[in-house]
Amino acid sequence: MYASYVRMVTSRRGRGNGLHQQKGKRLEKQKTDRRPASRKCPSNISGYFELTERDPSVDMEAFRLMKELKLNLEQESQYLPKESGLKLIEANPEGKGISAKCRDDKVEDLWSLTSFFGYSTQTFVLAVNLLDRFLAMMKVQPKHLACISIGCLHIAAKVVEDKCDVSSTHELIRISQCKFTVSDLGRMEKIISEKLNFQFQAVTALTFLHLYHAIVLSHTSSRKEILSLDKLEAQLKACLCRIVFSKAKPSVLALSLIQQEIEALQSVDLFEIAQSIQRHLRISETELQLWRGLVAQCLVQYSSPTCSKPNHRKLVWIVSRRTAQNLHSSYCGAPELPTIPEDGWTESEDWSEELSSGEESLSSSLGSDAEGPYFPAHFQKKSAA
Repeated sequence: MYASYVRMVTSRRGRGNGLHQQKGKRLEKQKTDRRPASRKCPSNISGYFELTERDPSVDMEAFRLMKELKLNLEQESQYLPKESGLKLIEANPEGKGISAKCRDDKVEDLWSLTSFFGYSTQTFVLAVNLLDRFLAMMKVQPKHLACISIGCLHIAAKVVEDKCDVSSTHELIRISQCKFTVSDLGRMEKIISEKLNFQFQAVTALTFLHLYHAIVLSHTSSRKEILSLDKLEAQLKACLCRIVFSKAKPSVLALSLIQQEIEALQSVDLFEIAQSIQRHLRISETELQLWRGLVAQCLVQYSSPTCSKPNHRKLVWIVSRRTAQNLHSSYCGAPELPTIPEDGWTESEDWSEELSSGEESLSSSLGSDAEGPYFPAHFQKKSAA
C-alpha cells in the first residue's frame, strides 16, 4: 500500500513538473513574441532617410547628420544677401560705383590672401558671405571696397581660425598692399559688424557641401578616395568668385557641385544618393538644373588657360632688410585715401568715385588652382576645344 502511495505522489509530482515546464515555455514564448522586431536598413536610400529621421536608434550618426541638415536648411535664408542689392551691383557699369567685376576681383584677392596666410576654406567662404551681405545692404564708394573686403576677411578669420593663427591687422594690411591704416580697418570692421547685427556664424554652401559629403560617405564608405572633398571645395571657391552664385541658395549650390562631380565620375550609386538628398530636401528639378548649368559653365571658364585666377605667389617677396623697411614705409605710411567717415554709409551716398589707381589686383596673373586634382579633366578638354 505504501508503495502504491509513493508511485501516486511521484506521478503527480511528475505531472506537476510537466505542467510547470509547459507553463514556463508558454510564458517564454509570450515574452519572445512581445519583443520588437529588429529594424533593418531598407535598400531604398530615401526610405532610409525617413526612417532615420523618425527613429534615431537605427543609426545615431545618420540621425545626427539628418538633424543638422534640417536645421541648416531652416536657417539658410537668414544669411542670404539681399537679391535686390546684388542685382543693383550687377546692373552697375564699370567705372560707376561697385560693379560685378569690382566685386569679383576683390573676392579673388581674398582667395589669394586666404592661401597666403594658410586660412581654411571656411574662412574664405564666410568672408565672401559677409562681403556680399554688406554690399547688398549698403551703397558704398569704390575707394572703400578694399578696406571692406579685408575687414570681412579679418572678421571671418577671427571667427573660424584659432586665435594664434589669425594674422595681425598690421600684417594683413601690409601683405594685401592696401593703402589704409590700422585704425581705418578697425572702424570698418565695427561698421560691418553693426550692419550685419554681429551674425557671423553663417550657414553657407560649404556647410551643406560637408554635410552632403558626409551623407554620401556614410552610405558608400568604399568611395572615400573617389569623391574628393578638396576638389569640391576648390570648385566652390571658383564659383564664389562670380557674383551670380551669391544669389543661389547654399543648399542648392552645394548639391549642384556634388551632382556635377558625380556626373564626371559616372557613378550610378552616388547619383542615386544625390537624388535621394534632393527629394528629401524637396529641391525642384528645374531649380537644380538651372544652377547645375551655371556651375558647369563657370568651371569650364575657370579651367580655360585664358582665365585670370588668384595667385598667392604674387604676395611672396624675397627682399633685403633695407628694402623691407622701404616697403614698410611706403605701404603703411600716410594713406592716400581720406579717413572713412563714421556716418558715411547711407542709401543716398554717391557711387561715382572710381577705384584708386594705386591698387593692383592680386589675381591678374595665372595661378595653379585650375590644375591637378582641383578641376575635372573633362572641363579642361571642353575649354581647350
